[in-house]
Amino acid sequence: MLVVVSPGQGAQSPGMLAPWLELPVVAETLSRASATTGVDLLAHGTTSDADTIRDTAVAQPLLVSTALAALRAVLDIDADTPLADALTGRADAVAGHSVGELAAAAAAGVLAEDDALRLVTVRGAAMARAAAVTPTGMAAVLGGDPQEVLAALADLGLVPANVNGGGQVVAAGTTEAIAALVAAPPTRARVIPLQVAGAFHTEHMAPAVEELRAAASGVAVSDPSTPLLSNADGAVVTSGAESLHRIVAQVAHPVRWDLCQSTLVERGVTGLLELAPGGVLTGLARRTLPGVETVALKSPADLDAARDLVRRHAGTALSTDPSSQERTS
Repeated sequence: MLVVVSPGQGAQSPGMLAPWLELPVVAETLSRASATTGVDLLAHGTTSDADTIRDTAVAQPLLVSTALAALRAVLDIDADTPLADALTGRADAVAGHSVGELAAAAAAGVLAEDDALRLVTVRGAAMARAAAVTPTGMAAVLGGDPQEVLAALADLGLVPANVNGGGQVVAAGTTEAIAALVAAPPTRARVIPLQVAGAFHTEHMAPAVEELRAAASGVAVSDPSTPLLSNADGAVVTSGAESLHRIVAQVAHPVRWDLCQSTLVERGVTGLLELAPGGVLTGLARRTLPGVETVALKSPADLDAARDLVRRHAGTALSTDPSSQERTS
């Protein structure tokens, strides 16, 4: 059973698109995405520095468009072929971490690609505005006793915004509280500040939820053609309307990637392909999905391995029992 996953914010790095743009389908897809989003993705993916692409309004469209372009390269299709049609039968599930869920929704056919890009543009800009109200940030907490980690976060007024599994929790809150956590980590834990511009997936993002909900209200959706996991709770979501509801709500709610991985284990996952810019989610999978073969798309040099993974692992569909879904708002 093969799952295709899309990374979230923080996975971007300066120059990450340079080798990919040598592929005509990627260059054309990203050129079209730049026109759709109004963001110069080609420049930001090649020449912009780390601070520039750290901007939420830049990072989010850049990540979603890169993931979708890389998937086209894996499937060896042109820029006009419907992506969801090409993926059907070649993956058994899709999922995305945080903003990556918009790429996953487009890959699953819940959203048209252009609509996914328009929504991620609204999402990124709205979250940037929300983050500007109060100085906030995020930090990864690695290791430590889980209960002690959560207690330390609570004492500082921080929220476990991402629960990623493998002993990794991402704390979010004010910059002062993040600095205090970095200065005094929980016992046997390591704290790493993240290159993001705000306390995402917390109440600080409530204004962005309303902006995204308004933008999403006029968007047409379809039920997924490839099973889509929700990072709110790991459920397999079969309704397009429910998927979009969850994508909007998750802006101010925690990401439970640990539960997505639990669902994959329950369903018998054997292969995991992480779309570009890959690395973060495959790293988590190696710690939490023992025996699962992984490929991270870091450059076009990984395409042959990715295609081989697809050939060998696709073919066993997830159960899509609607009773497994729970609404989060």
